[in-house]
Amino acid sequence: MDRTVKKFIPSIYLKNGRATRSLSSFSVLSEDPVALAMSYCESGADSLLIFDQSIKDDEHETSLGIIREICQNASCPVIGAGHIRRMEDVKKLLYAGCSMAALNYARKDNIELTKEVSEKFGRERIAVCYRAADSLTLYRELIIQYVDELILIDETKIRKALEIQEIPSILCLPEISLDKVLEFLSLDNVCGITGNAVSDNVTSLRTLKRLCAEHGINVMLGSAKYSWNDFRKNNDGLLPVVTQEDSTGEVLMVAYMNEEAYNRTVETGRMTYYSRSRQELWVKGLTSGHFQYVRSLTADCDMDTLLAKVDQVGAACHTGSHSCFFNTDLIIDTDKKNNPQQVLSEVYNVITDRRAHPKEGSYTNYLFEKGIDKMLKKLGEESTEIVIAAKNTDNREVVYEIADYLYHLMVLMAQKNISWADVTDELARREQKK
Repeated sequence: MDRTVKKFIPSIYLKNGRATRSLSSFSVLSEDPVALAMSYCESGADSLLIFDQSIKDDEHETSLGIIREICQNASCPVIGAGHIRRMEDVKKLLYAGCSMAALNYARKDNIELTKEVSEKFGRERIAVCYRAADSLTLYRELIIQYVDELILIDETKIRKALEIQEIPSILCLPEISLDKVLEFLSLDNVCGITGNAVSDNVTSLRTLKRLCAEHGINVMLGSAKYSWNDFRKNNDGLLPVVTQEDSTGEVLMVAYMNEEAYNRTVETGRMTYYSRSRQELWVKGLTSGHFQYVRSLTADCDMDTLLAKVDQVGAACHTGSHSCFFNTDLIIDTDKKNNPQQVLSEVYNVITDRRAHPKEGSYTNYLFEKGIDKMLKKLGEESTEIVIAAKNTDNREVVYEIADYLYHLMVLMAQKNISWADVTDELARREQKK
């Protein structure tokens, strides 16, 4: 993570399925948490900080479901905090999709968890929320060794805490002047700000970032190499756009942009097109929730077509299909040996189709009928078969058993509504952290 890029991180306080923007207004939990998170992302947030204020475990489970939904739909990383009592709570936050879990150092049990969870999940996944800067030196070595970021949430003690230069810090600031924001962000060991100073001014976040950039502070601003005038448009003054899923390479759709749609896409990071039929701007997913978050924009050699690589939420096609390209017309070569991901995805799709449309005599349907216990029993048996086969000299037997295991694993994945994209996204996150 580039510590020189300063982050703006609005906060969400969550309880009983509702949310508020600040702890001072926590008695009035009036906002929809997912909608609030999406509005933050749309306004240019670099990350989100979610404090789960649940007291009971069942309330916490409800909050985890909401956090999971936010992580699935947000275009920026999520830091999860609150209701951490044991390692299992950290695991649940990370498994929900949070990029980091923040321990509360006002609790002794959270301090004691630091080494264990850092070694289990990696120090880059662990942050610490801290108030009493006077005693921060007591845990200095622990934090330096096992924690990636320090979230300072008592503005009266911030300056003293910042004397510990080795710890990158996110400052939780109240409503303060622009001069103070610029002053704090200019400090080398400050990597971002959160609190009311961000949440209350989120609609002006891009303006605030531009002001920071003008003062020499490195911030994340949506910018593109080319302006609209650099492109060659068609006779209608529009630019064709081919949209491709970044993680799989699958072509999702083809649409068009006018100048406003292009500029809005660059500025917001969400794909915005121009609808020729309606003759108006079209933010993909605004009505369906199936947003497309930009990962890259690349022009072709003639500068007359744009390739957009995106993270697709849900389905790209209005029919409910993931991609608009599903009407197969001609297949010359069906050899997919060089594309393992396509093979796994297609087998998985057959399994999910069997679940939705049972077929008499189908072994897959037999497993679905027997339920989770049967699936787990078969998965255990197949893993044992791999171990036995690996003791032999013929690797073909190992390959055969691994294929059996992967099939039964995919049946379990379908039962639990886990896709290959969920798994590869998690692997990609781990590789990025390395």
